[in-house]
Amino acid sequence: MRRLLSVLLALLLTCAALVAPARAGTAPEVTYDRYSLIVNGRRIVLQSAEFHYFRLPSPELWRDVMEKFKAAGFNAVSLYFSWAYHSPAPGTYDFSGVRDVDRLLRTARETGLYVIARPGPYINAESTGGGFPAWLKTVPGRARSFEPGYREAYREWLHRINPIIARHQLPRGGPVILYNAENEYQVGTDAAYMQDIQDQARADGVTVPITTNDCCDAGSWSSTWASGPGAVQIPGVDDYPQSFECANPGLWGPWGEGLTERLRDDIPVFAAEYQAGAIDLGNAGYDKCRELTGPAFMKFFYKNNLVQTGATMFSYYMGYGGTNWGWLAQPNDVYTSYDYGAAITEARRLTPKYDEFKRQGYFLEAVAPLAKTDALAPPAVSGDAALTTVARANPDTGTQFVLVRHADRAAATTDTTTLDWAAPDGRYQVPVRIKGRDAHVLVAGYDLGGQRLAVSTSEIMTHAAIGGRDVALLYGTAGSPGATVLRYPSAPSVKVLEGSVRAAYGGGDLRLDYAHDGLARVLVTGGGRRPLLLLIGTDEEAARFWRVSTEAGPLLVRGPELVRSATLRGDVVSLAADTVAGEIEVFAPPSATRLDLTAGTTGQGAGERVRVARTASGSLLGVTRAPAPARLPELTGWRARAEAPEAAPGFDDSRWTAADRTATTSPHPPKTLPVLYADDYGFHYGNVWYRGHFTATGAETGIDLNAITGLRGNYLVWLNGRYLGTAAGGVQADSGDQATPPNPDPGPGHFAIPPGLLRPGADNVLAVLVANMGHNDDWIADDLRFKQPRGLVAASVGGTPIAWRIQGTAGTDALRGPLSTGGLYGERTGWHLPKYQDKTWKKAAPEAALTPGVTWYRTSFRLDLPKGQDVPIGLRFGGDPSPAYRVLIFLNGWNVGQYGGDIGPQREFSLPAGILDERGTNTLALAVTAEQPVAGPGPLTLFAYGNVRGGP
Repeated sequence: MRRLLSVLLALLLTCAALVAPARAGTAPEVTYDRYSLIVNGRRIVLQSAEFHYFRLPSPELWRDVMEKFKAAGFNAVSLYFSWAYHSPAPGTYDFSGVRDVDRLLRTARETGLYVIARPGPYINAESTGGGFPAWLKTVPGRARSFEPGYREAYREWLHRINPIIARHQLPRGGPVILYNAENEYQVGTDAAYMQDIQDQARADGVTVPITTNDCCDAGSWSSTWASGPGAVQIPGVDDYPQSFECANPGLWGPWGEGLTERLRDDIPVFAAEYQAGAIDLGNAGYDKCRELTGPAFMKFFYKNNLVQTGATMFSYYMGYGGTNWGWLAQPNDVYTSYDYGAAITEARRLTPKYDEFKRQGYFLEAVAPLAKTDALAPPAVSGDAALTTVARANPDTGTQFVLVRHADRAAATTDTTTLDWAAPDGRYQVPVRIKGRDAHVLVAGYDLGGQRLAVSTSEIMTHAAIGGRDVALLYGTAGSPGATVLRYPSAPSVKVLEGSVRAAYGGGDLRLDYAHDGLARVLVTGGGRRPLLLLIGTDEEAARFWRVSTEAGPLLVRGPELVRSATLRGDVVSLAADTVAGEIEVFAPPSATRLDLTAGTTGQGAGERVRVARTASGSLLGVTRAPAPARLPELTGWRARAEAPEAAPGFDDSRWTAADRTATTSPHPPKTLPVLYADDYGFHYGNVWYRGHFTATGAETGIDLNAITGLRGNYLVWLNGRYLGTAAGGVQADSGDQATPPNPDPGPGHFAIPPGLLRPGADNVLAVLVANMGHNDDWIADDLRFKQPRGLVAASVGGTPIAWRIQGTAGTDALRGPLSTGGLYGERTGWHLPKYQDKTWKKAAPEAALTPGVTWYRTSFRLDLPKGQDVPIGLRFGGDPSPAYRVLIFLNGWNVGQYGGDIGPQREFSLPAGILDERGTNTLALAVTAEQPVAGPGPLTLFAYGNVRGGP
């Protein structure tokens, strides 16, 4: 009873907020009910895409990604904020340069996107430590709990990030519309922790609704956290029905039905993270992941979610994946690229998945009744077709939405049927054809601008009032039959301008029958309504259209690669668009007679006038020029230098940190003392060197080491300057969602001591280079997993005492942050930096033979890419990668990737503008660590992912 009363009270308060009109000049108000979010009394369908600013350390390109989201019909962007990215040490935080999240949030506002702010504290995101800074591993108290040590740490982070988020909230004129507390915390039972995160947010000025994302398929959240301490206002569900088996893109929903459930009756259905790509678990390559989660998957699962459950809040993971540059990646699931098979590639190119997002996004944007629907008895399917229907209707307008799909979601057949449709304007029999894993959302009883749409078996992409007439774009699968019925008080005049369309009028209905083939154009005038230009195309033709807003009203544009923004002043339409050679068509008011293409989003810089002619459709049609070619230099003039002086007996390590601790906060006890865990000595990322001094008795015969490095990590060993070999480091146990028990022998390596190498009675030096690959996530809120150490965990030379010193990174790079560099000698002395003088190095190509150890290569190249064009550049390794070496790739001082046979399948690496000087000199440096004599990596070439006029 108490819970019922509290729910009723909450509903009353919500309803009161909804009916209260916003006062003139007051800040926007974000409320909600069981149907949707409401901004100042206007319902919205939230369509968001995930973007990780920390995976694109080029703030100039943040706008490009967000504009591409906006151009696809998204009205929001979901942003994780990575604690590790901003905090290299306790009490130290950096929000400057590539970490300027004020700029990030301003950019979202300027591009017209709402923001779902997700500051964690834990974010996962397949990032090192799940977004936790590595120094947190040495803090007492279980992470993701209310225990004191962790509590003090996460509160400090929240009190740094929350005020930034708060000042960019929607009620303050910013874009933040929702605040997400924690991340997939269904494994935890700490209500005090969840409540405290929310309390800290409110204390820091956050007023927008607080959400969280439960994984997966709701887990236990709905029963455990529906109310009471810890419960958020709008819990949502993460759904990944397609798994991450990219090597088998024919799989169809092996991880679940993918139907986001309603968690409470007083909130909208929120698909907080819905699958829009995949981690490449099998190293198949991200193109396979894009196929696995391609348009067919999107059509079936996304549309099913819209109509089956009435969801009105969607956030898709990922919209743009980006790059695990530096030491950003967690060690188990990902390599350098975090392309994710997303709709926008790592190099910011658009894909067929982007086209499908645009078709659906424009529909959600244009058809307002979708924001409030209830379940409805669906139309009947005739015959033996293996099709099924689901329906919803808006209770205020009566508009109906019918999902038609195969009853078997894995079906690959094509079935045609007739719908017996009891629509608001009458009963209709209309043909429908579903091909394979397709799905259609059909609309009936809809006021389409000044028109009345009775029914249609074409899907609506968008419609707009332009120049005193309605322009509507419908589409369907190529070759499928279509029928559209429009209501008119009297017989209208119908003129088929292009394509094959049959028209018949009777009983107030204008019925148009056709096949979806190319682009048909029908002009309807008279009949008691304003004119209508009806465009009916295939999926592919519809994807060529862009809807863009101006102060003078909306425009439709057909043809460009992308339309970012537009203005209409006098008789001139100005488009900020990305173009190649081809047709461009603009549907604008009759007053528009001229077309300009401008360079850049804001229209700054040189543009061009496009000669246009008026078409029979009333549009302006012209032809755009091809972009100027981008000439890329060959990578020559390489110079090389071997490093690893640390392996030499006489190397001075006196300034290194003494590794002499006998106790640790880690829940994993060391196998031998002293404690050699790298994190305990403040070295958290990348390579770490150890030097152990011991006085030999002469009886020692072997060296036994053990290390934990994360997946793909290893360590190399020298004794008195002689290379002894290598071993694989230990990894996190593959225990799924279970705790990770301490491994008694995680990364063993036994190295025989060659006769005559020891110096009995004298100082002997054991040097070990450990390649740590990142830190475990904390997916199951278990310190055994998250606080698993990195580096050496045991060392023995026949029981002889060893005095150890350790050295990692020389310090945090003020420009690039804590994740860019590790502890290689060349990194500590600046060999990776562009200003380093390498003229004394010998000339050698990277493909030359390598000896065990570390060899550096450097070269410079000059670019002069065409101005006013977007030419994403990549670096390609030729040949097959060897497991006998690993390469750190530095561009102008930034670690932009890792290459090698044991690292992953990746051979091409994105060199993003901002890090790359597109019109200047660039320095490329490679740190190649070889485990054995082997031919080096190469040859290396630069290439362009694409080339368009325009760009960000």
